[in-house]
Amino acid sequence: MDENNAILSEEEETQRLAEQAQVRREKLAKLVSEGNNPYEKTKYTVTANSLTVKENFDGMEGKEVSLAGRLMSRRIMGKASFSHLSDREGLIQIYVKRDEVGEADYIAYKKDYDIGDIIGVRGTVFKTQTGEISIHCNHIEMLSKSLRPLPEKQHGLTNMDIKYRQRDLDLIVNPEVKNTFIMRSRIIREIRSYLDGRGYLEVDTPVLTTFEIGAAARPFKTKHNALDIDMYLRIETELYLKRLIVGGLEKVYEVGRIFRNEGMDAFHNPEFTTVEMYEAYTDYFGMMDLIEDMYRTIAKNVCGSGVITYQGTEIDLASPWKRLTMKQAVKEYCGADFDSWADDAAARECAKNLAVEVEEGERATKGHVLIALFDAFVEDKLVQPTIIYDYPVENSPLAKRKPTDTAFTERFEYFICGHEFGNAFSELNDPIDQRERFVKQVKEKRAQEPGCNAQVDEDFLAALEYGLPPTGGLGMGVDRLVMLLTDSATIRDVILFPTMKPKK
Repeated sequence: MDENNAILSEEEETQRLAEQAQVRREKLAKLVSEGNNPYEKTKYTVTANSLTVKENFDGMEGKEVSLAGRLMSRRIMGKASFSHLSDREGLIQIYVKRDEVGEADYIAYKKDYDIGDIIGVRGTVFKTQTGEISIHCNHIEMLSKSLRPLPEKQHGLTNMDIKYRQRDLDLIVNPEVKNTFIMRSRIIREIRSYLDGRGYLEVDTPVLTTFEIGAAARPFKTKHNALDIDMYLRIETELYLKRLIVGGLEKVYEVGRIFRNEGMDAFHNPEFTTVEMYEAYTDYFGMMDLIEDMYRTIAKNVCGSGVITYQGTEIDLASPWKRLTMKQAVKEYCGADFDSWADDAAARECAKNLAVEVEEGERATKGHVLIALFDAFVEDKLVQPTIIYDYPVENSPLAKRKPTDTAFTERFEYFICGHEFGNAFSELNDPIDQRERFVKQVKEKRAQEPGCNAQVDEDFLAALEYGLPPTGGLGMGVDRLVMLLTDSATIRDVILFPTMKPKK
């Protein structure tokens, strides 16, 4: 690699990389002409990796192993040289000596190999005089040629646009990024293990639907050519999963991709992953208990403790989570008392006095005002895990009404670090009430978005008419949980290939 530490202009850096790339192509042409085309290699037997060698050194010292990975450094020292090989588990040093690998292979290693090449090595495990566990090679070969130079080691890959567009390169040069996605895989595995252990059945439901539902989220639209119809990528998995509860499966969940044609920020990507779970014969309090225990269990298994640090703030997932009704939370954080509002006009006057804008007419009820005050004064204050429950019926079209106060529903969301991480209900199972809410929801969406194809889901309503048992349901954002447990500042850091605007 270029050892010049001078800071180059972008144009100079581009030129430097282009020159290095040309040199690498010339090396490849030489290898091909000599009958050593590395791309013709089809298999290499691997018997160990960097981690197993380091963790089991006492039992492996002096034994022969075979490893493969990417060449990440070279120190050429005459008849013997040191390099570092990177595999899935990390880095390990290799010692390459001319008399051991043969003169021809050693010359090729010195002249034809480049940082970034994929290599295979075979040799014995030993420890250098400085105490570094290494592989004393008796064989080395190139398995694939890297035609593009990696970023300079001292600078790494810091350009955020390149990091997200070229995640492959990001994974090569930034080991902590690889660790984040290994953690992501472990977290999803723990979610499945937790639910499977409690008798839940994992299922798959359609990603393509034939019409928009009335929900506020905007879908992506596509075309099915054979059927000659418009179709839509799903914005949730809820309605299909609840139909399975009707069918008697009783406990189901889906780890699924969701698509919403909306804005992007640190907590939102148009394509993201959720887990939705539904359980017959429980309610939203049962789902509160489940999600608290799930988070504690996953954090302990993945992070080693229920107390973690996120962006410099200690977050206690292990202790019982605070629980407040939305009315209680609004009163606590801004002093507004829902129960003191005589009517909708009084609620709007309260919002005006607190400098919170609300809509007029049908969308300015007491419930709408309560939601607006919560958004303005409460949400970003909920740093430690907090469950907010009993939501107004105005923004909860799929939740069961509270028998004791039909202006509210048996719904909760939970918040950590000032952001919502999941949403849950005692599911509405009254098909007559559900139809009325769907009709109203579709009417409002068509008024807001003329020309949209929002429709009432008649198949779901038909299922409800067969009878949905009392059911608790919960949806949680997987990406946000991964952000939390890996201390990642943005959702783009935990999605392998986040949505990006194409370069011109």
